Amino acid sequence: MKKIPASENERMKASASSTQATVTDQIDTEDAMAGLQADLDRFRDLALRSQADFENYKKRSAREKEEAIKYANKSLLERLVAIIDNFELGLAAAKEQGEQSPIYSGMILVQKQLNDLLAENGLQPIEAEGKTFDPNVHEAIAHEPSDQFPEGTVLRQTRRGYRFKDRLLRPAKVVVSSGPAKK
Repeated sequence: MKKIPASENERMKASASSTQATVTDQIDTEDAMAGLQADLDRFRDLALRSQADFENYKKRSAREKEEAIKYANKSLLERLVAIIDNFELGLAAAKEQGEQSPIYSGMILVQKQLNDLLAENGLQPIEAEGKTFDPNVHEAIAHEPSDQFPEGTVLRQTRRGYRFKDRLLRPAKVVVSSGPAKK
């Protein structure tokens, strides 16, 4: 075996050591790059999700605002419907005094104006008498036997129901036929 001078031996050890340090540095750099890439991917995904959430929020807000505007008069119309009920009771009382009465004629004109105004604002009365009972728009308050109407048909309406645009504002209170009387 050949003897290597001490200084040369130290140089070789230093060279091997620096080569090993370079490889270690490269591995550390690759690990750091992989970690940074993972962080970048995670933050990119987070940014995309946040952007999608914000877009959904904007759409939902616009939809809610549009709906609030569309149905803004709902509470006013609910209160007016109660007044209309009382007005119709007064109209029925005036009719008993005679249809030629000036009070009755005047009340008919006011009722027509009021109904026209409400129709312009999206309020529609629900016609119930003679129709098949529908629990979505009718509220049954009684059942009565009837030889004229089959079971499940509305005999009479005790309180008018209303729709506001495409929603039910108030169901009609009705008396429903239970079919022919059983003997």
